[in-house]
Amino acid sequence: MSHETLLLVALILPFAGSLLAGFLPTHARNAAAVLAGSVSVAGSAIVVWLYASVADDGPVRLWIDWLPTLGLDFTLRLDGLAWLFAILIFGIGALVVLYARYYMSREDPVPRFFSFLLAFMGSMVGIVVSGNLVQMVFFWELTSLFSFLLIGYWHHTAAARDGARMALTVTATGGLCLLVGVLLIGRIVGSYDVDQILASGELLRDSDLYVPALVLVLVLLGAFTKSAQFPFHFWLPHAMAAPTPVSAYLHSATMVKAGIFLMMRLWPVMAGTDAWFYTVVPAGLVTLLLGAFAAIYQQDLKGLLAYSTISHLGLITLLLGLGSPLAAVAAIFHTLNHAIFKASLFMAAGIIDHETGTRDLRKLSGLYRYMPFTASLAMVAAAAMAGVPLLNGFISKEMFFAEAVADHTGSLLDDSLPYWATLAGVFSVTYSLRFIFGVFFGPPPVGLAHRPHEPAHWMRFPIELLVLICLMIGIAPGVTVGPFLATAVKGTLDGTVPYYSLAVWHGFTLPLLMSFIALAGGVVLYLLLRRYLDSGIEGPPLLRELKGQRIFEKVLVTLSWQWARAAEATLGTRRLQAQMRIVVALAVVAALSPFIVGGAVGTGGLPGTRVAPGFAILWAIGIACALSAAYQAKYHRFAALVLVGGAGLVTCVTFVWLSAPDLAVTQLLVEIVTTVLLLLGLRWLPKRIEDVYPTRPPLPVLLRRYVDFAIACGLGGLMAFLSYCLMTRPLPQSVSRFFVQNAYTEGGGSNIVNVILVDFRAFDTMGEIVVLCLAGLTVFALLRRFRPAPESIESPEQQRIQDAYDEAAPDRTPGDTVTDYMLIPRLIMNWLFPVIAVMAVYLFMRGHDLPGGGFAAGVTLSIAFIVQYMASGTRWVEDHLRVLPLRWMGAGLLISAGTGAGSLWFGYPFLTSYFQYLDVPFIGKVPAASALLFDLGVFALVVGATVLVLIALAHQSLRSNRASQAAEGAD
Repeated sequence: MSHETLLLVALILPFAGSLLAGFLPTHARNAAAVLAGSVSVAGSAIVVWLYASVADDGPVRLWIDWLPTLGLDFTLRLDGLAWLFAILIFGIGALVVLYARYYMSREDPVPRFFSFLLAFMGSMVGIVVSGNLVQMVFFWELTSLFSFLLIGYWHHTAAARDGARMALTVTATGGLCLLVGVLLIGRIVGSYDVDQILASGELLRDSDLYVPALVLVLVLLGAFTKSAQFPFHFWLPHAMAAPTPVSAYLHSATMVKAGIFLMMRLWPVMAGTDAWFYTVVPAGLVTLLLGAFAAIYQQDLKGLLAYSTISHLGLITLLLGLGSPLAAVAAIFHTLNHAIFKASLFMAAGIIDHETGTRDLRKLSGLYRYMPFTASLAMVAAAAMAGVPLLNGFISKEMFFAEAVADHTGSLLDDSLPYWATLAGVFSVTYSLRFIFGVFFGPPPVGLAHRPHEPAHWMRFPIELLVLICLMIGIAPGVTVGPFLATAVKGTLDGTVPYYSLAVWHGFTLPLLMSFIALAGGVVLYLLLRRYLDSGIEGPPLLRELKGQRIFEKVLVTLSWQWARAAEATLGTRRLQAQMRIVVALAVVAALSPFIVGGAVGTGGLPGTRVAPGFAILWAIGIACALSAAYQAKYHRFAALVLVGGAGLVTCVTFVWLSAPDLAVTQLLVEIVTTVLLLLGLRWLPKRIEDVYPTRPPLPVLLRRYVDFAIACGLGGLMAFLSYCLMTRPLPQSVSRFFVQNAYTEGGGSNIVNVILVDFRAFDTMGEIVVLCLAGLTVFALLRRFRPAPESIESPEQQRIQDAYDEAAPDRTPGDTVTDYMLIPRLIMNWLFPVIAVMAVYLFMRGHDLPGGGFAAGVTLSIAFIVQYMASGTRWVEDHLRVLPLRWMGAGLLISAGTGAGSLWFGYPFLTSYFQYLDVPFIGKVPAASALLFDLGVFALVVGATVLVLIALAHQSLRSNRASQAAEGAD
C-alpha cells in the first residue's frame, strides 16, 4: 500500500470507527473501548510508519480532483508539522481511550461517547493533513460540532448544556470568520492549495487584502476563538463540565491546539509584519498573564488546569507573534510539551474526582497518604508545568525566556516582554504549587463521598507513560525528541531551519536567571497567598466581577431575544403573504443592484424574433389566467387554483412551441402534482379577507393588495428583462454552444438538458435534491403538528360543496368527506396505477437521450400514488400504503452521493459520469452511463418527498374526520 493510500486510510479510520461505535448496544462498554483503542493504535502506527518518508523525502501528498475549476480539490498533505500534530492526536487519543474505559460509568451510554470521540479525532486529523484551506475549514467546523457533543455528553446537567452551547457558539462563529479569511487568501493567491499559498508569502503580505485578512482578524479570529485567546478565553473553563477524558483530550492536546496549528501553518506567509506582531503578541501576552493569574485563585481542580491551559496557549501564541524563526521553534516545542504534561494532569484530576467524588480544592487535602503513586505522578507533571529543571517544560520555557529578551521590533512592548515573561513564570509556579500542596499535602480530607484509594493500574497507566516522556525529554531532549522536532520545524519554516540547541545546560545566562527568579518568586507568592487561598474565596480579586460568561450571555440575550423579538415584531406576521412580500421585494432589489451600480446591459444587437399570432393568443390566455387567478383569490380559492393551473399549462405549451420538450414534460407533471396537493390543502388555509370583512375591507388591506400587485409586476418585468438580455447576447458569450458540442462526447447522452442536470451541473442538482429533502421533511413536520382553529377548517364554499355531496349521498358514513365520493369510478383510478408506474419507468430509462429523466419519472410515479389517494380516500393511506418515504429519501441521497463519490475512486472529480455501450443478448448494443444511477437517486428522493407530504395531508384529514366523528358521537 502506497504512502498516499495509508494517509487516506489514517483519515478515514476514525470516522469509520465512529460509525461502527454508534451501532453498538448502549452498554457495550468493552467492545466500544476495544474498537476506539484499535482505531487509535492503528492510526498511530500509520503515522509512525510514514515518518521516514516525511523526514527524508518531504511531504506526503494525495490529490483527488473535486471541483478543479473552483480550486477545490480533496488534498491531503503530511509534512513535519502535520506529522507532529497527527502523532499527538492518535497517540494521546489512544491513551485517553484506555483511561476512559475505566473512568466512564457503567450506566453511561459509552458507545455513544466513543463514537463522538472518534469522530472528533477524525476531524482533527482532517485539519492537520488538509492540503486545501477550504477543506481545512470544513474539518475545522466539524471539530466544533463534535466538541459540542462531547462537552454536552452529560446533557442531563445544566452546566454541560451551557458549556457545550458556549463552546459551539464561540468556536463555530470563529470558524465562519476563518472561512471569510480563507476566501480572501484564495483571492490574493489565486488558489486554496497549501503548497501554493506557502510559496506566495510576498504576494500575500504585499496585497491590499492582507490587512482585511489579518488586522480584521478574519483568520486570527478563527485561531483565537478555537485556542481560547483573550477575549474569547471564557468558553474553555465552562467546557470543564465535560467528562475528564474529554478535557484531557480536547482541551490540552487537540482542539485548543487547532488554532495554534493554523497560526503555525500560515506563519511562513503571514508572520514578520508589524500587523502580525501588534495583533498576535498583545493577544498572547494578555492571555498568558490573565490565564495564569486566574488559575491561582480557582477552587475547582479542573478549573485551575483550564486557566493554566489558557495561559500556556497564550505563551505559544505570543511566541508565534514575535515573528522570529527561533520563537517559532520554541512555540512548536512547547506545544508538544504542554500536550504531554497537561493531558497527564487532567487525567490525574479525573482520578482524584473519580476516587474522592469531588474536585473542590476546599475539600481536598492530604491525599498523598491514600494514593501515593498517583500523587507522585501528578506532582512530576505539575513540576513540568511549572518549568522545573530536568523536566520537559523547563527547556521550552527557557527557550521562551530567551526569545523574550531578544530584540524583535525595538518597541516598548518588545522591550517590556522580559518582565512580563518572568511574571508569567512566577504565576505558573504559584498555581502549580497550589495544585500540589492543596491536594496532596495537609490534614486528611473530611466529608468526602468516597474513601480515597489508588485506581486500577490500567487507568493510571496513561499518566505513567506521559510522565515518563516528560522525564525523558527533560533529561535527554536531543536524543528523545530532537529528530521529531527538527522535522516539525522544517515543515513549519518551509525548510529554513535556524540553529537552536536542546541542551539542558547552556551556562549561566539571562534566561536561566529568569527561570530561577520565576521559581523563587512563585514559591514566595504561594506562601504569601496561602492563607487567602485557603479561605475558600472563589475567583481572582479585581477580576471576580468581570466574567466573560456574563458578557457572552448578555450578547446572546441581546441578539437572540431583544433584537430577534424586535425583528419579529417589525417583520413577523401570521400570514404568508406579508413574509413573501418582504422576500420578493428584497429579491427584486438584489437583482436590480448590479444594473444600478454598473448600468444597463446591452443586448448585443441581435434581431428579435417575430411573434406568431397563435403564440400571441396563447400568451394572452396565460396572462388572462394569471390576472383572473389574482382576482378570483378574493372570492373563490378553488377557481383561483384552477386558473393558476391554466397559466401553468400555457407555460407548458410555450416550452413545446419553443422546442423544449424536456421542460414541457417536467412542467406538465409538476403542474399536476402541485395542483392536486394544493387542492388537498385548500381546506387548511386561513379565512379569506372577505370572510373576515363581509363588507368593504379597510384601506390598509386594499393598499397591501396594490403593493403586492406592484411587486409582482416589478418581479415579472425584471425576469422578462433578464431573459431578454440573456437570449439576445452574442452567441460566443453563450454557454449553450458548449453544452451542445460536448453533451454526447463528454456526458454520453443526446438529451442535453438531462446531461446538464446529471453531469455538467450535477453538483447543483445534488444541492437541489438535498433542499427538496429538507423541504419535504419540513412540510411533513409542520402538517403533523398543525392544529387548525375550528372556524378555519372549512370555508363557506367548502361547506357548500360538502352539503351538495351530503344530498347526493344521504346514506354516507358519518365522518366521510368529499374524497370518499369521487365522480370518477374508483376502479378505473386503481387501474391507472400500473399504467402510470410503467410510464414512470419509461421516462426514467429514456431520460439520458430523450425527454424524461429521474425527476420527471419521480413526479410521474408520485402522480400514481396521488391518484390512488384520491380514489380510495384517507383510509387507504393507513390500510394499504406500504411506501416508506423516509427510506426512499434516504436511499435517494445515498445513491446520488455514492455515485458521485464513485468517480473519486477512479481519480476523476466528484460526480464525473462514465458511459459506454453494453452488448445485451437479444437486444444489441445499449448505451449505459453511470449518470443513470445518479438519476435513480433523484427519482427515489422525488417520490419519497412527494409521498411524505401526501401522508401528512392524509393524516391531517384523518385527524379531522375522527374529530368530526367524536363530535357527532358526543351529540
